[in-house]
Amino acid sequence: MKYHSIFDVIGHVMVGPSSSHTAGACRIAYVARILFGRTPRKVTISLHGSFDETYIGHGTDTAILAGLLGIPPDDERIPVSRALAAKEGIDYEFRTVDLGADYHPNTVVLDMLDGKDKLVIVGESIGGGNI
Repeated sequence: MKYHSIFDVIGHVMVGPSSSHTAGACRIAYVARILFGRTPRKVTISLHGSFDETYIGHGTDTAILAGLLGIPPDDERIPVSRALAAKEGIDYEFRTVDLGADYHPNTVVLDMLDGKDKLVIVGESIGGGNI
C-alpha cells in the first residue's frame, strides 16, 4: 500500500467507538449542516445497510445528531448529543431505508427542514472517518 501523507497512517482524531460508524457519520452530518447553513429544526435520518443494523451500538445516532448541531467528530459532547438536540428543540426521526446494492453499506439520507427551506443530503462513510 502506498501512503500519500502521514495522515493516511495515523488517521483522524475522533471520538469513537467506530471510525466509520461514529466519526464518518458525524462528518457527514457536520458537512450537511454547513451546506444547509444552520441547524435544521426537523430532520429525517434514513439509515441504510450496516448503518441501520448497528447504529445504536456504534454511536451512529449520536454522531449524526452531533454533526447536525455543528459538533465536529473530535468533540467529547458527541455521546450526549441526544440531550443537546432536545435542548435545541430539534425534531428528529431515525428510519430504515433500503437503497439497494449500488449504495455503500454505510449510507445515510438526511432530509433537513427549517421553515420553508429543505435540503436532502446522501452521504457515505467509507472507512477511517472518511466520507
